[in-house]
Amino acid sequence: MAMLPTFTIFVSICLYLGKVFAYDNPYYDNVAVYWGQNSYGMLSARALCEGTHSRNPKDDAIDALPVAFVDTFFGIGGMPVLNLANTCSPTDNATFPGTDLADCSALAADIEYCQSQGKIVTISLGGAGGSVGFTSDAEAQTFAQTIWNLFLGVSNTTRPFGSAVLDGVDLDIEGGGSTGYAAFVTEIRSLASGASTTSQCPFPDANLGSVIDQVGFDAIYVQFYNNQCGLKNYNIALDWNFGVWDIWARQTSPNANVKIYIGAPASSTAAGSGYVPIGNMSNIAIQMRKSFPSFGGVMLWDASQEYANDRYDLAIKQALSATGSTGFTYPACSAAAYVSGQAYTAGDTVSYGGYIWEAAYWTNAVPSSGGSSDWGAISACAGSPTQPAPTTTSSSAGTTTVTSSSASPTTTATGTCSGVATWQTGVVYTAGDEVTYGGYLWTANWWTENDAPGGTQLRSMRPFRF
Repeated sequence: MAMLPTFTIFVSICLYLGKVFAYDNPYYDNVAVYWGQNSYGMLSARALCEGTHSRNPKDDAIDALPVAFVDTFFGIGGMPVLNLANTCSPTDNATFPGTDLADCSALAADIEYCQSQGKIVTISLGGAGGSVGFTSDAEAQTFAQTIWNLFLGVSNTTRPFGSAVLDGVDLDIEGGGSTGYAAFVTEIRSLASGASTTSQCPFPDANLGSVIDQVGFDAIYVQFYNNQCGLKNYNIALDWNFGVWDIWARQTSPNANVKIYIGAPASSTAAGSGYVPIGNMSNIAIQMRKSFPSFGGVMLWDASQEYANDRYDLAIKQALSATGSTGFTYPACSAAAYVSGQAYTAGDTVSYGGYIWEAAYWTNAVPSSGGSSDWGAISACAGSPTQPAPTTTSSSAGTTTVTSSSASPTTTATGTCSGVATWQTGVVYTAGDEVTYGGYLWTANWWTENDAPGGTQLRSMRPFRF
């Protein structure tokens, strides 16, 4: 599978098992890399942890290794199905009697070696096309106990990874709704300590958006590719929405210390869209690390892709580590304070509610992280913003001028829109078409019909003078 998981939840059990990890979730420079599907080619987990595929045998680029996937929750005999592509699967490997659960115990030594090198190794549930989901909370709680017994606890006789005891669970839920997942997470957490999760970047997530509001997670890996809000649109304030996730992390999440990761394809062949060269990726990650206190690191799909792409994982790890693993200094609220009722145009910035916001187009709306917002949060900030000078208005025959401080928008009107037709319902407009409406001259951004200029839909038109 060449898709990054939709939702990840890892549950650290090191406190119960007496393990000592180098991995530290509060850090700002963690790198998680999915392993098991080998979407580019074979690469062993031990090789990743030894660094034998690099010049430096101890490069420590990777901090977390989700093993993908358990792609069926309830297979033959009511047991889950483990499918690690050509690494280990029920097609190519022996299965436990009366089930389709593959015996992948040959991987035990590799997993244990990775753990000895300070990595956490988790089991990923779901995947694209996976047969997953629950009918009730009770079913989800029972399944959580099954996963604990198979992969996490130490007392069960059926162990797909033999003697290896994994460090958590990764949920990749790409369909089927949210039923039971809060109960699943709660049950897993009752057996362990700590949790994390991953999501598509559109907010909220279609399947588990409500779940992350109900139960606390330690980290969320957000898929910033194969989506409009992905890395390719980083320079578009309303598309790139890391700020929305930071606001959720700090204002809504049950765990106020949750960490948000940038999920990215590790090469141009790892995803349908969204790959950016390592130089761009490093710049984006560093900027997010400096702008948002919830930033936790980068997650990559997948191990075979980063290996084939000249150690993409090592390059991003080095870039992040250079900024420091710990400590966050809030940027100053350098933009002028938002003024209620003031008209702003695309590119204008304001300070409001502890964030610096950028207007996506003409707006007089209050900055917010809602789905219909006209603003994008481009940085958290602290301190008192600049206060705009008082606005004055003067008038003369046919002309009105509005004046404000240089930090706020200034609009000068000509008082005429001669030769431009009035907007009409039922008429199709295409990009570049001009209409007059509500005392403004509007320009269409794209094909539009029956969307009044300045409406609450997709802001298909923008004003530039009146």
